[in-house]
Amino acid sequence: AYDRNEFHGDARQEGRPTVQGELETALVHRTGEVKTAVAGRTDAGVHATGQVVSFKSDVPLDVDALQRSLNRQLEPEIAVYDITEVDDSFHARFSATGRRYRYRIWNAPVHDPLSVRITWHVREPLDVGAMDRAVAGLVGTHDFASFCRKAEGGTTVREVRRATWQRDGSGVELSIAARAFCHNMVRSIVATSVEVGRGRLDPAVVPEILGQHDRTKAHGSAPARGLTLIEVEYP
Repeated sequence: AYDRNEFHGDARQEGRPTVQGELETALVHRTGEVKTAVAGRTDAGVHATGQVVSFKSDVPLDVDALQRSLNRQLEPEIAVYDITEVDDSFHARFSATGRRYRYRIWNAPVHDPLSVRITWHVREPLDVGAMDRAVAGLVGTHDFASFCRKAEGGTTVREVRRATWQRDGSGVELSIAARAFCHNMVRSIVATSVEVGRGRLDPAVVPEILGQHDRTKAHGSAPARGLTLIEVEYP
């Protein structure tokens, strides 16, 4: 898990703090130099509570001692919840069969100082029922070019397995799951959903935007700070 407000993305960058850079530096003390692989490459500013990282080491490891060592070095912004030895065929990214994200909005006239780092503050009242109806049409296998900044792996076709909006008091939350997501996809879906919630866009228009395969038809991109990688699934 990590709070991404302090980091410049996942991948190591010379002269800038990144999640991968901090983790690999901490691993050196127990394993020597290793290269890590992550299950989901998250945009700059996106958090995680269920990220999975894999690496190979020729050094025999006491995983409990390694976990304690990493957490001492990486706190408070990064936490390692568990370390498990796997066989050589496992890869954090390529072995994954699904990923689930959560996006949180604080929907009230006044912001909440205690959640401002992990939510998007939207002052106008939101019709969450309309937002939920809007994303229902995104479930299934579609070309998400309208909601993706660029193609990854040569295609913007993705299978969304679940997409639901719910309200809990002033908190409004999207839960969305797919095998994989393309760049900026969830944040673009959120921004378009909020336009629906504000009453500026009819829910029925969202599937139409999806079908146009045109990035200019979506309604911007929500702030990264509200997005969190919650879970990665494996066979």
